[in-house]
Amino acid sequence: MNDYLILGAGVTGLSAGIHTERQIYDVNSFPGGICASYYMNLCGKKSYFRNDEESYRFEFGGGHWIFGADNLILDFINNLSPVKTYQRKSAVYFPDLDLYVPYPIQNHLFYLPKNIREKALKENLKSENKSVSTLADWLLVNFGKTLCELFFFPFHELYTAGLYTKIAPQDKFKTPANKDLILKGEKEKSPAVGYNATFVYPRNGLDDLIRKMSERCNVNFNKRVTRINLEKREVYFVDGSCIEYEKIISTIPLNKIIKMADINNIEDAQPYTSVLVLNIGAKKGKSCPDYHWIYLPKSKAGFHRVGFYSNVDNSFLPESSKRDNNRVSIYVEKAFIAGKKPNDEEMKQLCAEVVKELKEWDFVAEVDVIDPTWIDVAYTWQYYDSTWKEEAMKILRENDIYQTGRYGKWKFQGIAESIKDGLKIKEEING
Repeated sequence: MNDYLILGAGVTGLSAGIHTERQIYDVNSFPGGICASYYMNLCGKKSYFRNDEESYRFEFGGGHWIFGADNLILDFINNLSPVKTYQRKSAVYFPDLDLYVPYPIQNHLFYLPKNIREKALKENLKSENKSVSTLADWLLVNFGKTLCELFFFPFHELYTAGLYTKIAPQDKFKTPANKDLILKGEKEKSPAVGYNATFVYPRNGLDDLIRKMSERCNVNFNKRVTRINLEKREVYFVDGSCIEYEKIISTIPLNKIIKMADINNIEDAQPYTSVLVLNIGAKKGKSCPDYHWIYLPKSKAGFHRVGFYSNVDNSFLPESSKRDNNRVSIYVEKAFIAGKKPNDEEMKQLCAEVVKELKEWDFVAEVDVIDPTWIDVAYTWQYYDSTWKEEAMKILRENDIYQTGRYGKWKFQGIAESIKDGLKIKEEING
């Protein structure tokens, strides 16, 4: 019997594997989970290593830039794969106006038309002490009707697939509310703030970090868990194999492991959104922005964010394009409610619609490659006053299953915090 084992070979599972030297079991044939990278050459051939210099680098879950790393985690990453540091360049884009407003929009009101910014400033400086129960309530109280109707409501409609009027306020650090900076930003450029104002990325790509981590672990690939028998302490896999355990470190999404363990005596699982990530390599359009990513309150195809891998680092481009910078590597994100994945025909149509829109904006010219990837559990949410997460994790811990990482804990966090979770889980288990 294994004293304990690890489920999931994303960054948290790999970190736990390095620290504990225990066996890892993962559903995929490659490590990294949604943080895994891959390459596509100009003919559309995909590989997990750059074996063709004329290839784009993409990531399965879109751009994964590393923010919020403390010295311990930064040293851990640097010792495996040295990083470069970047200052965030992001904005809100209004296609109808062809207008870019630096992120966060509430701190850059002077970019907006005078009548809008004056109304928005007045509403933002108003002090309100209202109780709120939904994300929509929180946005309205903190940023006012004008900015909510202009940006926050339509963006969150896309980003949460319509859930923002039902879910509790969460991840507030993504949208900082500082009245002094709002006032300053009505007159002049405001300083960069927020959780990812500065971020790092491995010099040789995220795939280099993941590969170095994986090489230090014992990973069993293509091992999809189908069921966990809590009484017998057994994990069953789709290939028919079974292993016994004493304890489990799990990075599997909390809603999924509850079903695997056949736990039914708690309230219904909380909502989540799935995300379709369209990775695109193309000739650069004349109006392609130099931002790292942009947020959208409106798009014909319903996507809420466009990220530009190659604006962060040109290592995402084919070798022949790096000098002239005449190509662009892009990821486009569109949210769906809880696993409502488009069928093949719908996916094909959506790809065409996205490319058409990017061409209308002159972000891209001729497209070399486009590749859709599906993240089933992408963003996790909770309803107001729900205790589901706490109850589920408590029951699992009572059965010696320790949930950790972004999806294991049902909590938004980045790579740095996820690595930290993996490195400290052994101490948590041992008390």
